[in-house]
Amino acid sequence: MIIIRNLTHVYAGTRRQKARTALHDLTLEIPERSFCILSGPNGSGKSTLFRILCGLATPTGGSVTVGGHDLFAEPAAVRRLMGVVFQSPAVDKQLSIIENLRLHAELHGLRGAAFQERADEALAWTDIKARLGDRVDTLSGGLARQVELAKCLLTRPTVLLLDEPTTGLDPASRRAFLGALHRLQRERAMTVLMTSHVFSEAEDADSVAIMQDGRLLAHDTPAALKAQLGQEVVVVRPRSPAVMLDALRRDFDRPVLVHGDELRIEDVPPAEAVVLVEQILTRYRGDVLSIAIKQPDLDDVFVHVTGRTGAVPQTTPKDQKPEDFKPEDQEMRA
Repeated sequence: MIIIRNLTHVYAGTRRQKARTALHDLTLEIPERSFCILSGPNGSGKSTLFRILCGLATPTGGSVTVGGHDLFAEPAAVRRLMGVVFQSPAVDKQLSIIENLRLHAELHGLRGAAFQERADEALAWTDIKARLGDRVDTLSGGLARQVELAKCLLTRPTVLLLDEPTTGLDPASRRAFLGALHRLQRERAMTVLMTSHVFSEAEDADSVAIMQDGRLLAHDTPAALKAQLGQEVVVVRPRSPAVMLDALRRDFDRPVLVHGDELRIEDVPPAEAVVLVEQILTRYRGDVLSIAIKQPDLDDVFVHVTGRTGAVPQTTPKDQKPEDFKPEDQEMRA
C-alpha cells in the first residue's frame, strides 16, 4: 500500500548551519491492511518522513507511491486515500465536538444526510457520542484524541498516518486509544503507519520499522525482531554505570550494552543466565541496585539494533578510575 524507494531529503544550509541530510536512501514497504509502527530516537528522520508522506514536504530524491498513486505526481489522488492524525492537536479547542466534525466534513464536501451517516459511523466506537455539544477544551486528553481520530474517519481513509498520537496521554487512556485503533484498523481493513517512541505500543503491531540517523535499520514483525537477540537478557542497574561497564566487560568477556542507567548482556542461555547473575552478585553485590533476567522485549531490540549505548551517567567519583574498581572493594566498604 505504501512503497518508499530510495528516499533522500537534505535540509539546505544557512549562514549559521551546514546542510543536513535527514533521510539517506530510505526504502520501505508497508503492505496493504497492515499496522506498522515507525520508531527511532530523536533526530532519526521519523518526522521528516512523516511530513513527506503527508505532502507537507518534497524530498530531495526518491519516490513514494500510496495505493498505486505517485505521491508527488498525483497528490490529490493520494489525499483521497489518506487520513492524518498529527502529534499536535488539529482540532479547534474553542469549537464543540460536532462543530469540529462538521467543519472537517465541509472541506470534503460532506453535508446533510451524507455527513450524518459518516458522523454516526465515525463516532460509533468513541466515548464522546453523548458530548457532541461540548467544547473540545473541556475534554480530557484521551477524549480529545478520540475527536482527532473520529474526524479522520469521516472520510473513510484507506491509509491512516498517525504521528505519536498517544503523546501526553495517561497509561489508561493510551491503552484505550490503541485498543480502539487496532480494532478499527481490522474492521475497516485500513493500512496504518504510526510513529511512536514507546516500544510497548508496538507489541501488537504487524511490523516495526526502526530508524536512526535517517536510515532504516530494521523492519520486521515484533517476534522476529526479538528473536534476533537470542535467548535471555541480563539487566543490571548499578550505582556507577561507567565503572561497572568496564568491570563487566573485563571480568566476564561478554558484550555489554548501556541503556540509560542499565547495563544489558544479551543472548544468554537460561542456565548460564542464572550462573552469571550469581557471579555478578558475588563480585559486586554492594554496587548493584538491581539485577534481573528477562526475555527480550522491543526496548532491548532498540538497544541492539541501533547500537545506542546512551550516555553513561557520570556517577563515578572524580578520583576513581574504572581500572580501580575491583571485587575486593566491596569487602573494604563492608
